Amino acid sequence: MTNVGFSTGAISLGDFNLALELLKSKPADSVELSALRFRELGPLVDAIPQLALAKYSHISLHVPSVFSLQEEQEIIELVTGLPLNWLLILHPDTIHDFSLWSKLGDRIAIENMDRRKGRGRTADELDSCFTCLPDARLCFDIGHARQMDPSMSEAYLILSRFSPRLAQVHVSEVDSQSRHAVITYAAELAFREVAGLIPDTTPLILESRVSPEQIVSEMRRAISIFRTPRTENTWDWGEPVMQLPNPQSV
Repeated sequence: MTNVGFSTGAISLGDFNLALELLKSKPADSVELSALRFRELGPLVDAIPQLALAKYSHISLHVPSVFSLQEEQEIIELVTGLPLNWLLILHPDTIHDFSLWSKLGDRIAIENMDRRKGRGRTADELDSCFTCLPDARLCFDIGHARQMDPSMSEAYLILSRFSPRLAQVHVSEVDSQSRHAVITYAAELAFREVAGLIPDTTPLILESRVSPEQIVSEMRRAISIFRTPRTENTWDWGEPVMQLPNPQSV
């Protein structure tokens, strides 16, 4: 079990059905169902009973990243009925009423933000969020942390301070325009500086915007960075995908 997978939004923005179809034959055993726009959440929740999710040992759902106070209550009503072991990824800067989200307890995972946002970017800002949501967990976005502080000092502080809350890691390059992209060599070197603080069992969800041909190579790169031993050649991918193409050929 690798505990590595993709956000559906990274593979096919706004089309979770296509993303799951593309992932079906890939060695991903974790997935994040993405509904970054409010209008996407209802159709996604309605479709869940028919989705082929049995292969995934870890499932999370990313709630909308922008919503009004009225929509906030609707979102909570929609996600309350989801399986209790699904993680609900929440941007802290979107929250209007913390008391509403606190009722979901440890089903919530607060994500650290990129530099555009006004809340949840640093360890200190996250601390104030967790004060309001004491049972919430952490979805650590390592690309956001690197964009905020390329020295990775802030990433170290976040992982060190909130290690008991760590429930999932978002992995991708995050560029100067706050867009998620394929992991570069420079990002890989930075990520390796704090990779040892992330347990092997923590699910890695890739948010790299990739083509279908890049899915496997991006997963292999993440495994080589974050898993022990940190080399793709020794990782057991299981049947029937033992023989994977070389990343340079895809």
